[in-house]
Amino acid sequence: MKILRDYFLKEFIGPFFLALAVLTFVMLLGNLIKIAELVINKGVDIYNVAKLFLFMIPYLLTYIVPISSLTAVLLSLGRLSSDNEITTIKASGVHIFKLILPLLVLGIILSLVLVVFNDRVIPYAHYASRKTLIEVGSKNPAAALEPGVFINSFQRYILFIYRIDENKLSNVRIYEPQGEGKPTRTIIAKKGEFIAIPEKNMVKLKLMDGSSDESDPENPNNFYKLNFKTYFMNLNLNEGRNKGNIEKKPKDMTIKELNKEVAKLKREGIDPIPLLTEIHEKISLAFSCFVFILLGCPLAIITRRREKSINFGIAFIIVGIYYLLLIGSEAVSLQGYITPEVAMWIPNMILGAIGTILTYRLCAY
Repeated sequence: MKILRDYFLKEFIGPFFLALAVLTFVMLLGNLIKIAELVINKGVDIYNVAKLFLFMIPYLLTYIVPISSLTAVLLSLGRLSSDNEITTIKASGVHIFKLILPLLVLGIILSLVLVVFNDRVIPYAHYASRKTLIEVGSKNPAAALEPGVFINSFQRYILFIYRIDENKLSNVRIYEPQGEGKPTRTIIAKKGEFIAIPEKNMVKLKLMDGSSDESDPENPNNFYKLNFKTYFMNLNLNEGRNKGNIEKKPKDMTIKELNKEVAKLKREGIDPIPLLTEIHEKISLAFSCFVFILLGCPLAIITRRREKSINFGIAFIIVGIYYLLLIGSEAVSLQGYITPEVAMWIPNMILGAIGTILTYRLCAY
């Protein structure tokens, strides 16, 4: 039995690391273009870009590891089943459940490791990534901004920039809300330029060839139009604190920190559903590793397919269903229709139940 256990684990581990490497490469490849643009077009130093790249990897692994587990099970057991090795082993009197039990135990171990990983490593990487982005934004504001979208990165002002070329801006619109019931101040300029002042966490904006529409304080229905050749503005970053003291968001917190925030919100009479949803999402995502193996084992043996393309296709369908269920569960949890303790476990419960039924039926015959 020990020989069979080692054989099954060996068959699983090879495809697991292969799928892990391939999926990591594919997902990172999708972000390499953006990273290359930061270096080539926006002049961000390679050190900060490398940090952003490294901080991206842990976040990807929380999804890649469960998917790799499912793919490895389908590939390994699918090959063994198609070659009639499993049939031969069963005919020799070995119960089918004993064959897949080592894989289920491995799934539990991987899930427990992912619980710690999602609780400690992911929040650290997410928080460090935000700090790096703020550091990049204070040194090179244009690198942290996108053209063609409304930008809320600065206090008091909303920016819309049609084109950004390094620190040079084209067709700039700036909106400054004046408060409830008062018209918004609007500044339009043909050209602009960012001048970073990182030590003050501030950006100076030089505008050229533009106009400013301002309402009359005494009669808000009247506007003054000011034309200018050159106009300077000081823009303070929204997170205008010392970058070492940036406030943590829920995704930056460990489960212990989230529980403290939950207790604090409850004392203040505030509903902590978003934080509870985040806690249970961390744990349920980790246990998707076990659920995928539980579902993948009987599917691989029943379908008896050794073709990699077909097994990848089956894995893709299962993963798609799982994450659609997860998105829906998160929505109903945040809306308060179902408690987070139940809602965030719905995908695991559904696929886990299907996997348990299939495994039972497989082992019963």
